[in-house]
Parts: sequence; C-alpha cells; structure tokens
Amino acid sequence: MPGTPGTVEADEAASVAEKLGYPVMVKAAGGGGGRGIRVVRDAGSLREAVGGAAREADAAFGNPALYVEKVIERARHVEVQVIADTHGSTVHLFERDCSIQRRRQKLIEESPSPGLDPGVRAEMAASAVRLAERAGYVNAGTVEFLLDADGRFHFIEMNTRIQVEHPVTEMVTGIDLVKEQLRVAAGEPLSFAQDDVEQRGAAIEFRINAEDPDADFAPSPGAVDGLQLPGGPGVRVDTALYDGYTVPPFYDSLIAKVVVWGRDREEAIARGRGALRELRVGGIRTTAAFHLRMLEDEGFRRGEHHTEYLAERAPA
Repeated sequence: MPGTPGTVEADEAASVAEKLGYPVMVKAAGGGGGRGIRVVRDAGSLREAVGGAAREADAAFGNPALYVEKVIERARHVEVQVIADTHGSTVHLFERDCSIQRRRQKLIEESPSPGLDPGVRAEMAASAVRLAERAGYVNAGTVEFLLDADGRFHFIEMNTRIQVEHPVTEMVTGIDLVKEQLRVAAGEPLSFAQDDVEQRGAAIEFRINAEDPDADFAPSPGAVDGLQLPGGPGVRVDTALYDGYTVPPFYDSLIAKVVVWGRDREEAIARGRGALRELRVGGIRTTAAFHLRMLEDEGFRRGEHHTEYLAERAPA
C-alpha cells in the first residue's frame, strides 16, 4: 500500500497525507483486529484522528505508534493462508474473502473468494509465499491484501499466528492447520506439499458474537439459558459455550463460529441458512439474525460486497 515506511508523529502524518492525497488511513503499528485505525478525509480532522488512534492503540496493545497509508475505497479484503516449516518448505492454502466487516471487524469469511479471477488468485498466492520465504518465516500465518476495483492487489500486513477464520481453509482443503502447527513446533516437516493442496467446494464462516444487531450491535453479555448448536453434513461449530455459562462484558464478543461447507457457494449458503436457523443461544442476543439477513441480501449472494458494503447499507 502507498504509505509511510515506518511510524510517524502527528506533524509528519500531515505532510505524508498531503503527498498521498486524502482519504488516508492512520493505523496502529502494533495492532490488529480493526483497533487503532482512523480514516481521515481532510486535513482538518487529521490531528484529532491521530490522537484518537494513538490512545486506542496504547490502551489495546501497549504501543501508541502509528503509520499512514492511502485508503483504497470499496476494496475487497482477501487474505492468503500460508504455513512454513523448519525444513525449507513454505506453502499456501489458497485465499479467504473477509470483506463483510463492521468497523473493520470481520463478520463473515469464505473461501474461495467469489468472483476472484483465477490469474489474480494464483499471483496473490505466489506473492504470499515469496513474502514468507523472504522473511524466513516459520509457522502458520496469513498474508492480507486489499483488492481494488481494477483487480490489483495491495499488501496490507501479515498476521503471524493462526486466525479466527482458519476453519474456512480447513473445510475447503481438508488440512488441519493446528495439527500442522504442532508438527512445525516439534521440528517436523509439513505432512503435505504444495501440489497436494486443493480448493474443494466452498466454505463460509459466520462469527457469532454476543451483540444485538438490532441495536447497532450493542454488547449483550449475560447468562446463557438454553443452548442448541446446529449439526449435520457440512456443518462445524467451534465454541466454548454451555448452558449456564455467563458471557462476560470484558473481552472480545466472539462466542462461537458456525462454519458450513458445500459443493459450491450456493449449497454453502443454503447450509448456512439451515445451521443459523437451528442455532439457539437463550438469555442473550447474538449476531445470528444479522447473518440470516445477509444470506438473503442479493448483493452478497452475487458476490458484489466489499469492505464498506455494510456501512453503505446500514439503514437496510
């Protein structure tokens, strides 16, 4: 992404923003998860944005350092899963599309990315592997890109860990990423080579958060009274919930992940609809109702969504 090669102070941020052209994004250097980020559309609001982002970054990560980069509007957020061992093997496991976001917090992730040009997919995956190799990286990791309207992809960052949405990749490749991480940590080689990795069917993950989607996603902590988890072919649920568990107000609101697989995206959407209708989390509100509405959204079903899709359609 066009931007600063390192961290900047407020005065430097102003000169960089002028060179890049507004809008720009002020981002936490030591962060993730959408925190410590501000979009700035004019010079008059830059200093306030820098101050707010620095305070949030310091509170969340203990590091107030910031950098500045150009904003690519209506972009797709596409990331490539990689894993590397200590024996010189670095492979990719294709991509995930994480474009459905609210305030840069991912809500729905899927693989493959709908409508992604096969040539762009191959180039993006190869770029991710090259980056990990150049860095001498060892472990599972995710190389994140923004895809602009012209089909050009821009590197954002690398997440040097397993991610919330890793089950999507596991569902379409059949490879247990956490098991492979344990092999790598034990000094063993990966159990597969690049040619063994195939993208089969389509998978979608729905983040079930303890939030009320009908009250601007207000937090909804409390005791779980009546829990029913979905099941059946092509349905996976990752959760620590149980009847009587109290969801606290102090931490991330994610309480479960409902992941579905289908032979194609339409079948995955149909299975997602069934699984979300089957899910019951009594006593608190969750984002399951939001996901059901998204599955009826024609733009989403056609794969036309982007990172600002929800903000543009908020009233609907």
